[in-house]
Amino acid sequence: MNQRNLPAGLALLLTLLLATFSVQAEDAGAAVDFDRPAVLEDDIRFWRQVFTEIDSDHAYLHDSRYLDVVYETVRIPPGAQARDRRRIADRLRDRYQKTLLLLASGKRDGLDAEERRILALWPADITNKELKEAANRIRFQQGLADNFRAGLQRAGAWQPYIKAQLSKHGVPLGLAALPHVESSFNPEARSHVGAAGLWQFTRGTGRRFMQIDHVMDERRDPFRSSEAAAELLAYNYSVLQSWPLAITAYNHGVAGMRRAVEKLGTEDIGTINREYQGRTFGFASRNFYVAFLAALEVEQNAEQYFGPIEPDAVRDDVVVRTSRYVPARSLASAAGVSVKQLRETNPALLQPVWDGTKHVPRNAHIRIPAGLTQKSATEILAAIPAAQLYARQTPDQFHKVRSGEALSVIARRYNVSVQELVALNGLESRHKIRIGQTLRLPFAGVAIPEGALTYKVQSGDSLSVIARDAGVSLSRLMELNGLTDRHRIYAGQTLYLRPPDDKPASGKPEPESAATESANTVVETEV
Repeated sequence: MNQRNLPAGLALLLTLLLATFSVQAEDAGAAVDFDRPAVLEDDIRFWRQVFTEIDSDHAYLHDSRYLDVVYETVRIPPGAQARDRRRIADRLRDRYQKTLLLLASGKRDGLDAEERRILALWPADITNKELKEAANRIRFQQGLADNFRAGLQRAGAWQPYIKAQLSKHGVPLGLAALPHVESSFNPEARSHVGAAGLWQFTRGTGRRFMQIDHVMDERRDPFRSSEAAAELLAYNYSVLQSWPLAITAYNHGVAGMRRAVEKLGTEDIGTINREYQGRTFGFASRNFYVAFLAALEVEQNAEQYFGPIEPDAVRDDVVVRTSRYVPARSLASAAGVSVKQLRETNPALLQPVWDGTKHVPRNAHIRIPAGLTQKSATEILAAIPAAQLYARQTPDQFHKVRSGEALSVIARRYNVSVQELVALNGLESRHKIRIGQTLRLPFAGVAIPEGALTYKVQSGDSLSVIARDAGVSLSRLMELNGLTDRHRIYAGQTLYLRPPDDKPASGKPEPESAATESANTVVETEV
């Protein structure tokens, strides 16, 4: 919150209130004691070691079910890529698998030192059947100690806000440690399954709480995604009435945890962790709660594990809420900052906003560091010219694939790259499009300021797009301009959007039309 423009007395009062809220919130969070069944202690210890004892240049080769069985700590060569790590893991996994299968055959005499070492990792009464099963459970876990330490530093910028949101929704404050598990508090984190941001929301789950499309992806905003995470955790608890289950549901889903409870007839997280065999209850879901407990423990004792850490300063931003669609350059200019600076502090806004083909969406919360502007949010909004405030987003345009068209042909036609089309349309391959498929194009259609009287036709415009963005019906636009053919307009032509006296020629209100309800259109006529 920017206190620069507040009277001194009011600013002091606000500071005291925030401090009081922080103490009360901490007290409320401390009252929650997360269940920690003894049967899970080995697993918690494993994750504590991953978070504090081995960095990303090392990895554990371990049993995926019994985490206290660690076969080897592996050194990863500097600069190794993902494929290199997989190659190292596969080679070691094959070696240990052969040894375990040898032991599973019943051999106990004449073992060499390495075979005796591996056998000693297991209980003395381990059966051949169990050793055979273990041969298929060898897993490679890269260390996270350096990432965790960096996350403790990064967390300073957001944790006060996160705790305020958790408190608002009745969620234990200890869950402010959850991003250590999800992303190490890195808002740019991405997973191989498409999860994104500080809280690693998938697109499907994220859309329940946030705007996620080709203009704005609020998963990338640490503040907005923290609100969404608090809402999701509160919802999980409202259904499951158990924090261990609600936390596990953050990874596995509420329906999945209800199935586990129904199948085993218990809500005990220790029993579920050890015995549940759900089809999608894999390693990540089984370990989510224990990893959280380990992360919480490490965070609470951070100096013991990492020494003194100076957390990042709490963000102090001027927050501007747009009531209209606004070009990014206009907003930056009104705030007295560069577009680059605006982009750095608003990662939720995607490339079409920054290249000017889309506007900043209305109702977006735009953050500008208080140190970069001398204006309040009200002053910034007032500084935006009226001609730069739009009632509608610039409409999307689409292309319907015809017979014989390849993606490269379509890209050349619209002067865009194949990579842009692949990314924007979520295509698995540049070679997989089909006749009749509709592709979104990475540029805008018409952009008409609210209340504009005329519009000059641009190359690529169609009359229906102009009518929709101007908020008039197609028939009305043709009547105003004496047009008899909707397809006969030309670049540079000036069209009246309303009569010069700003009244409909008939004297009647402009009729509502389905054409004004959607911001999307298929590209129709090129001029």
